[in-house]
Amino acid sequence: MKIDKVAMIGAGSWGTALALVLARKNIRVALWDRDADHIANLVRDRENKRHQPDHPFPESLEVTDDLGAAVQGAGCVVMVVPSHGYRAVFRELWPQLSDGTLVVSAVKGIEVDSGMTMTEIMDEENKGRKRLHFCVLSGPSFAAEVADCQPTAVTAACVDPEAAEQVQQLFAAEYFRVYAASDVKGLEISSAMKNVIAIGAGICDGLGYGLNTRAALITRGLAEIARMGVAMGAQPQTFAGLGGLGDLVLTCTGDLSRNRTVGLKLGSGLTLEEVLAQMTMVAEGVKTTRSCYHLARRLGVEMPILEQMYQVLYNGKRCEDAVRDLFQRGLKKENG
Repeated sequence: MKIDKVAMIGAGSWGTALALVLARKNIRVALWDRDADHIANLVRDRENKRHQPDHPFPESLEVTDDLGAAVQGAGCVVMVVPSHGYRAVFRELWPQLSDGTLVVSAVKGIEVDSGMTMTEIMDEENKGRKRLHFCVLSGPSFAAEVADCQPTAVTAACVDPEAAEQVQQLFAAEYFRVYAASDVKGLEISSAMKNVIAIGAGICDGLGYGLNTRAALITRGLAEIARMGVAMGAQPQTFAGLGGLGDLVLTCTGDLSRNRTVGLKLGSGLTLEEVLAQMTMVAEGVKTTRSCYHLARRLGVEMPILEQMYQVLYNGKRCEDAVRDLFQRGLKKENG
C-alpha cells in the first residue's frame, strides 16, 4: 500500500523531528497537537520555535489542532504523545482509523496504572474490531540531532514483517537509517526502561562519581532491562541492538538526555519536585519508574536498580544511600 499521507500526533520535540524527516522527503505530513496556541504559533512561524527552532517546515508539512482532519486519509498514524495521555488520545482518534492503517508508537514509556506498553494499550482499545498494524519506532535518537540531519539509526518493529518493512521504507532517509524487526515487546520495554537507568546515571554523575560507576550502572541496567523483557516474552537479542544497548548508552551519557538531566539535579541535592518545576519538557523516566516498579513486582522479576530508583523518586531516599545499598547487596554471579 502506497502511503500518501502521514498523521503525526504530537507536536513536541520528537514529533516535530519525525515530521521533518518525512516532509523533507516530500511526503505529506499533518502535524497535530491539541494545544491550539502552540499550533497557531507553528502555523504563523512555519517552524517549531519552542522545540525545534531554525528548522523551517517544508511545504508538504501541514499543521492542525483538528484531530479528525489530521487523521483523515492518512495511511500511517504516528503517536508521539506522553505515555500518560496515550490511551485517551488513541481512544479519540480510533473511530477515524481505516482498516489497514499503520499505527506507529514513537513513545518511550509504560502506562502507570495498567503496566501496559503503548501497543498493548492500542490492542486493548481496538479489541480486534479493526485490522490495524501496530508498530514501534525506537532507537538512539535525540530529537534535536535528527532535526539537524545528524546520521541516526533506529529500529521499526511489528509482528507483521511486511508492516515493519513498510515503516522502514517510509522513514528511511539519507541521514536516518531504519532497521526492521519483529520483537515489538522487547523494543518497547527497552525504550521505556532505559529512561529509568538514565536517571540513575545522572544521579551518579551528579554525586561526582566517575566513569567506572557509569559503566557499571549501564551494564547492570541492561541486564535488568533484558530480565524484565524476557519475562514478558521478548527476544534476548533485542537488548543488544539499537533499541536496547544503543538507546541505553545514548540516554545515560548524552547531555541532551532529559532523564539524565533529572538524575544530575537529584544527585546535586535538589528534590524531585524542584527538578520537575524547572523542566519544560516531559522526562518519561519519572513516571516509568513507578509503572515498571509495580510491573516487575507483578512479574516477580528482581530489579535492584529499579527498586532503588523507585525509593529515591517516590520515597525520598537519599541518592548516596541508594548507591550504597546497591553495592552492599550479596555477591552474585554475573549472569544472575
